[in-house]
Amino acid sequence: MSEGRILDRLRSEPGAALLLVAVTVFALLWANSPFSHSYEQLWETHLAVTLGGWGLDLSLHHWVNDGLMVIFFFVVGLEVRQELAVGSLRERRRALVPLVAGALGVAVPAVIYLAIAGGEAPAGWGAVVGTDTAFLLGALALVGPAMSNQLRIFLLTLTVVDDFLAVSIIGVFYSDDVRVWPLVVALGTLVLLYLLGRTRQWRSSPYVALVVVLWLATLEAGIHPSIAGMAAGLLVPAFATHRGSVEEARSRFRDFWQSPEADVARSASRGLAQSISINERLHVSLRGPSSLVIVPIFALANAGVDLRGDTLAVAAGSSVTWGVIAGLVLGKLIGICLGTWAAIRLGLGRLPDGVGPGSIAGGAALSGIGFTVSLLVIGLAFTDAEHADSATVGVLVAMVLAWLLGWGIFYLARVRWGETSADLPVTLTPPVEPEFDHVFGPPQAECTVVEYFDYECPFCSRTTGIGTDLLDHFGDRVRFVARHLPLPDVHPNAYRAATVAEAAARQGRFWEMHLALFDHQHELGEELYRRLAAQLGLDLQRFEEDLADESLLEIVQAHRRSALDSGARGTPTFFLNGSRHIGPRDARTIIAAMDTRVEVADERPTRRRS
Repeated sequence: MSEGRILDRLRSEPGAALLLVAVTVFALLWANSPFSHSYEQLWETHLAVTLGGWGLDLSLHHWVNDGLMVIFFFVVGLEVRQELAVGSLRERRRALVPLVAGALGVAVPAVIYLAIAGGEAPAGWGAVVGTDTAFLLGALALVGPAMSNQLRIFLLTLTVVDDFLAVSIIGVFYSDDVRVWPLVVALGTLVLLYLLGRTRQWRSSPYVALVVVLWLATLEAGIHPSIAGMAAGLLVPAFATHRGSVEEARSRFRDFWQSPEADVARSASRGLAQSISINERLHVSLRGPSSLVIVPIFALANAGVDLRGDTLAVAAGSSVTWGVIAGLVLGKLIGICLGTWAAIRLGLGRLPDGVGPGSIAGGAALSGIGFTVSLLVIGLAFTDAEHADSATVGVLVAMVLAWLLGWGIFYLARVRWGETSADLPVTLTPPVEPEFDHVFGPPQAECTVVEYFDYECPFCSRTTGIGTDLLDHFGDRVRFVARHLPLPDVHPNAYRAATVAEAAARQGRFWEMHLALFDHQHELGEELYRRLAAQLGLDLQRFEEDLADESLLEIVQAHRRSALDSGARGTPTFFLNGSRHIGPRDARTIIAAMDTRVEVADERPTRRRS
């Protein structure tokens, strides 16, 4: 297997989870081998950085926990800001259920831990509040339903709340001997980060420089730097990509295509960077190193518990071990399920489309995999090795039990309750029908591409040229089908424009009006509709009569219902030979996906003959 394919597998959620499992097992084997002394010596080795009279001297263990993990929590902060700005936390009705579930998923485990181990080691309650997102998503991909994207989004939203609360708890409850002046510097740096974000600075270097200063200031202040990473990530601005900036980037790249010179290339590169938010660019750059390097190194440095001697016997008799196990395994399951149920009963929201209660319970069980945050808190909460080892054993046992419990609940949900999927539908409903649809291309073409579109959508196929690219590639082998999916919440003219196209269809000019509306999508309005009708040579009196016919609106609404029944929620959404396309929506990706479907279809008769 090539190096590229190995990296691709490791970057996947199951691959990242299995990598963490492998590193954890390796750390345990190393710490319990004849070479265990080298494990301890390695992480106690000091590394100093000095600049003039100032210096920073930390053990490798502290460099990992207080240095590299700041990058991890910075990525978490970036994700939270993205969700707040353009993701699931932007919509109140979608966010409230996982918000409540996430909050109780933090509170209930802490209460259970304190009820069991509060008398012996109350400081350890923070070890059960966090969920390891990487492990959770990896385990979901391995033991959850085959189609679970909607459940994944719900759990991601929940872990955003979980991570925010967990990091806040670390910063507030596990910091001591706070020094004032470094704290003032840290707060000043946060203000500068906020002001920098207001300037829409698109270069990453000023943000990185301020984050480094913030990290050093929090270290000097005596506050655990994880909260600095989270706070910095929250202050990096995120925004949706605008069509205008994409067109500007395309114009600059066209200049480079015509004049391939260094200055023009630099301009094109700048245009591409400016079209994407700094938050998203930093997140994409750091997500891979965080999951493939930083978290595995953290696991290697913290999971190596020496289980020889009486360590396991002491852990088995310690209330700390059982408090951690019960808090993570039972507390997360109870808290998230209870929070979800309460939020729905209070009318704050509903379950995601396609997700049943059994799938929610399975995801809640997997949330008991604490690992990263749990091990970090253990290192901060316990000064004696016995309690630290017992708590670490509890985290490792809880990880296994949560995984098994999640698998069992998903199996039960599938077998007993019929929850075979936790996602939106993926099959086109109803299938393409000539009397229902607008079809361009040969009726018996082997490739059928259906697009749900909105006339105000800046990324639908007419404005991006995807439809033309498909026709150029497949020729007479493809037929293109257009279905309406107006989004009135964001595009107020979409419904009316759709009825205008249907009115033109009654005079056999749907495709001409379809293209014209996209060409003038920034001018949509009654004056434009009548001007276009005249330019296309339509019977204007009949056009006006058809526009007043409510049955046209019913056609558009039928298209919209078919979109919802088929799992389409935004535009553009493509269906390739009856299956919803999931992934990037550029022409090259869609053509490759369609080519794969055609190849599979071509192979089937051969297999039957053999």
